Amino acid sequence: MINIAQNLASINALIDAACKHAKRQPKTVNLLAVSKTKPADLIVQAYEAGQRHFGENYIQEAVDKIQQLSHLDDICWHFIGPIQSNKSRQIASIVDWVHSVDRVKIAKRLSDQRDINITPLNVCLQVNISGETAKSGATIEQLPELAEFVNNCPNLCLRGLMAIPANTKDEHITKNSFNQMQTLFIGLQDQYPTVDTLSMGMSGDLDIAIDCGSTMVRIGTAIFGKR
Repeated sequence: MINIAQNLASINALIDAACKHAKRQPKTVNLLAVSKTKPADLIVQAYEAGQRHFGENYIQEAVDKIQQLSHLDDICWHFIGPIQSNKSRQIASIVDWVHSVDRVKIAKRLSDQRDINITPLNVCLQVNISGETAKSGATIEQLPELAEFVNNCPNLCLRGLMAIPANTKDEHITKNSFNQMQTLFIGLQDQYPTVDTLSMGMSGDLDIAIDCGSTMVRIGTAIFGKR
C-alpha cells in the first residue's frame, strides 16, 4: 500500500538537501504534486499530509477531481498539459495556474474566457528549451512577444516559465538546458514584476533543477506511485 505522507516527506527531504547543496533556502522551492491519472482519494491523503499544490495534464480528469474535492477550499490546481483550443474554456474556468501557455492564440483565449469575477489566471510560459520538434513550447525567439502579450492580458497574471528538458541520462545536457532557462527567467524578472516562478525539475533531475534556480519542481510517481 502506498504511504503518501511518507513519500511526501521523502521528497521534501530531497528538496531540502538539494537546496542546502545549492546554498538556497528550502522555502524558495515549491513542490507541485503531479496527480494525473491518480484517484481523488490519493489526493486527499496528500492534502491531509500538508500538500496543497496539485498538477493535472488532462482537463476532463481535472474537472472531475476539482468537483469531487471542492470542499478543500485552499487546494491549488495547476494545469500542466498541452492546451487544445477547444479545451481552453474549461481550463480558464476551473484551475488556478496554467504552466503550458506557448502561443498568443491560447493566451488570448484563456484571458477572454476567464471569469472577470475571479482572480486572474496565473500563467507560466512553456519554453521548448531542447528544440525538439515533437515537443510543445515556444522557442526562445518567440518568448519576448509572448511574454509581453500575456502581461497585457487583463485576466492573466504572468508568473514565469516552465520547461521539460530532453529525455536524456546525460546530466551535462540537462544542466545546460536548465541554465538557459535560468537566464531567460532572470531576464523576464527584470522586465515584469509579477514573475517569480521557474517551473522545472522532476524526480530524476530535481537536484540539478534546484541548483539552476528552479522555484517549483513537478513530482508525480515518487509521491503517488507508478501509473
